[in-house]
Amino acid sequence: MTVPVAPSRPNASLAALLPFPAADTNKYRRGHLSLVAGSAAYPGAACLAADGATRAGAGYTEVFCAGKALLTVRGHRPSLVARDWRAWHPGRPSRGGSGDHPRACVIGCGFDTAESGATAGLLMETLRAWEAPLLVDGGALGLLASPTGLRLAAERAAKGRPLLLTPHGGEAARLAAAASLAPDRDAPTLAAALARAYGATVALKGPRTYIADTRGKVEVMDRGTAALAKAGTGDVLAGIIGALLAQGLSPVDAAALGCALHAEAGRAAEAALSALCVTADDLADFLPAAVRALAAPAAADTHGQ
Repeated sequence: MTVPVAPSRPNASLAALLPFPAADTNKYRRGHLSLVAGSAAYPGAACLAADGATRAGAGYTEVFCAGKALLTVRGHRPSLVARDWRAWHPGRPSRGGSGDHPRACVIGCGFDTAESGATAGLLMETLRAWEAPLLVDGGALGLLASPTGLRLAAERAAKGRPLLLTPHGGEAARLAAAASLAPDRDAPTLAAALARAYGATVALKGPRTYIADTRGKVEVMDRGTAALAKAGTGDVLAGIIGALLAQGLSPVDAAALGCALHAEAGRAAEAALSALCVTADDLADFLPAAVRALAAPAAADTHGQ
């Protein structure tokens, strides 16, 4: 049975979620995002996710990556704090954040199957110990698709700890198989089933992205462009959504706003560079244009009407 799908949110609704900073804020009040990302083989994924996060408003972005990726990540952007992922301790009391110092974590961008022994340990310990919102992306989704991953996701849900998954179609199929779900269902129905099975908000990425909450309610984000069909754009999206989680948005709102900003940035990049030439590296530079597109006066808002 196909689940009902709510339409894409109009600009005015999304603009109301934009976390513009208060005049008296500081970097910690603006949100602290920890990125556990970037294997020795794929350090660029950590860089792309960090670009999305910093441009999407996180006040403090730190990256925990493979030791062999440190030089690449540190040299990418002076504002980044980069540490070996052996220094990642998700169970420390301060990791949970507070109302004044909100936090979130993104894990999995650029994880390499050749390092699955180390990365599986990182993921499982983070699922177990991290109290603040957690986004699982990229290679970590394949590791989550396991009996241990399912159990730890259920334990997070029972404790009320927010979890958000951002799979593409292939990753969604693996998650479905691990949960004994039929993967050959339509995208919104699959997103809803995965959300219930893992006790998580799910943003199932594709030409249309379907966002399902933990009760299985689904909405669509249909602003995308084929210009975004390139390697690395999903890492940027994970960073954007992670930054919004770190700034206090709920998982569903962070996914809806983050996916819309990502799509609008892709459209702005396409207008400037052509659909052929847009790369993942371009997207963060066009996020300001995406913010302006959503924040335009409501009288000019025709999307979703």
